[in-house]
Amino acid sequence: MPEQPAAVPPTDPTDDLPLDDAPPLPRKPFKDTADLDITPMIDVVFLLLIFFLVSSTPDQDTSVELPPAQYGQGVSQQTSVIFTVAKREGDRPAAVYLADGAVGSPLPDDPKQQEAAVVEAVEKGFLGGGKTSVLIKAARDVKEAAVYQVARAIGKAEIEDVKLHVAVFEED
Repeated sequence: MPEQPAAVPPTDPTDDLPLDDAPPLPRKPFKDTADLDITPMIDVVFLLLIFFLVSSTPDQDTSVELPPAQYGQGVSQQTSVIFTVAKREGDRPAAVYLADGAVGSPLPDDPKQQEAAVVEAVEKGFLGGGKTSVLIKAARDVKEAAVYQVARAIGKAEIEDVKLHVAVFEED
């Protein structure tokens, strides 16, 4: 049997061409994805929510009359030793008054003298005045540390079972 010539691989006509002249490779088919960006829709929903919250007015006819508390009791001014803590201008510490409101002169600014005056007022009110509780009234913008300082001084009074109440009032 005669020998057959070896198979010659087919030649690509573009093998001799420079890369710039080569024909472009076929692209993958474009697939349209069905993703939807909902960010603008969320923005619109929040804007509508804000609009309706701001522009709505509550109906006075549908207001609810709440029942009185069953277990709580109001604090009587006649049976309480009352301290008022008021804010001062600038960086000065809060003023503490032995009264209902900022009347008279405040207690001394020195912490030890102020503590002694608070203890004396509480003991005098409980032992000699028939008081049964202590009420601290503080202005809205008074720092909590000033109220805590008065409460700590009340705790140093030698009185058992002191009922301490704290109230916040808004100044005009």
